[in-house]
Amino acid sequence: MTAQPWHQTLLVALDLEGTGAQDRDDEAILEVAAVPLHDGHPALPEAFATLVNPGRPVPRRPWISPGINDETLRTAPPFDRIAAELAARIDGRWIVGHNVGVDWRLLRRYLPSVRPAGLLDTLALARAAGIDGGRSLTALINQAGLDGGLRLALPTGQPHRALWDATAAACLLAWLVARCWPQRCPTVDDLRMLAGIEVAPPSEQTSLF
Repeated sequence: MTAQPWHQTLLVALDLEGTGAQDRDDEAILEVAAVPLHDGHPALPEAFATLVNPGRPVPRRPWISPGINDETLRTAPPFDRIAAELAARIDGRWIVGHNVGVDWRLLRRYLPSVRPAGLLDTLALARAAGIDGGRSLTALINQAGLDGGLRLALPTGQPHRALWDATAAACLLAWLVARCWPQRCPTVDDLRMLAGIEVAPPSEQTSLF
C-alpha cells in the first residue's frame, strides 16, 4: 500500500560495492549490505552484510576501499551462494539508497528475479529538498549531523563500505523526509513522486545500459 505513512512501509536500505561501471557487463559485485528499516530507522541487528568473491582478481582503483582486495575476498562467498537470502530480504520491500539506480542496475544483472516494491533515491530527495553544499552521501550525513551517531552504531565502519553506506542512506532518509514535509507525515506515494525510480519490468531487465 503506497497510501500508508512512509515509516510503516516495508523498507530496506541497500548498497553494493563493485569494480566500477567502466567494466560494463563484466562489473563484479564485491560487497553487499541490506539494512531493514523499522519505524523509519535502520535495524542494524537484522542487517545482512557480506563481502562477495568475484572469482577473479580485483583491480586497484581509487573508489574501491583498501579493505576490499584479493586477500579479503578470497574466503568470501560467491554471489550465487548469497543470492537467495538477499532476494528474500528485498522482495516486496521498497529499496532505499543513495543514487540507488546505480546499485539497482548492477543488482538486477546478477539477480534478475528480484522483485522490490520500488526504489527510493535519497540523492533525488536531497535535490527536491533544495539542499546545497554537496550532495554526496558523506557530505549530507555531515550536514545532517548524523556522523556521530553512525560512528557509535558502526565503530569500525567507514564510507564506501556497503554496511556504512546502506546504514547512512537509511538514517538520511528520515532527515530528508522531515526537511521535505515539515508539517506532516508523508506517504510512500509522496516519496515516490519526489524520489522514486522506475523499476523496469522483467522483460526489460537484461542490460545495465
